[in-house]
Amino acid sequence: MMTRILVLLNVLAFVWELSVAGPGLLSGGGNIMAVLQAGSLFPAAVLQDGQWWRIVTGAFLHGSILHIGVNMMSLWILGRFIEAAIGRVRMLVVYLVALVASGLCVVYFSPLMVPTVGASGAIFGLFGALFAIGFKLGPRGMELVKANIGILVLNLIITFTVPSISWQAHVGGLISGFIVTALIYFPPKPIRARVVDANTGAYLESEIQSPGERPHSL
Repeated sequence: MMTRILVLLNVLAFVWELSVAGPGLLSGGGNIMAVLQAGSLFPAAVLQDGQWWRIVTGAFLHGSILHIGVNMMSLWILGRFIEAAIGRVRMLVVYLVALVASGLCVVYFSPLMVPTVGASGAIFGLFGALFAIGFKLGPRGMELVKANIGILVLNLIITFTVPSISWQAHVGGLISGFIVTALIYFPPKPIRARVVDANTGAYLESEIQSPGERPHSL
């Protein structure tokens, strides 16, 4: 549910952008400067004019249909998984913390005159959350970590090699998402039932072990 709401908010913001910049925005053109001036994360405007609200608005704006398409696909995939794993409220907390943290990294570590837009900082926070969940699950979660480490490395390579991508936002979101998830997520403890064999009086290892069945060695 929360993932759907976040996707919807991003899409509505893009519709507003189209109304301001015109259809040329679909390919990254049009009157994009009007959009950037209205709501992009502009470090100079934040630090010099106190426009801190740009940290939020900039995270809901996108520069083209490809930009929002890739981000919303990532949000849809990661968001639903994190929401199912830790609940909608905590998923929203992770998203918002990563959004703010990534925005602050842009403000303090990016060039003052370079505007930034996009939800990728917050989405990288969900990526960090995925790894935090995997580590906190212990041996059970290491498969999750191993399955996604390649994707993370690839995304970081792209982040640091493509000039138009804000590595400050991605790294800030990734680290903050990992930390906040590690602090607020506690894996459920496994339930172990003690079942007694009515014939022998022996304790069985689990609730699915049939009476008289010998346990398998691992």
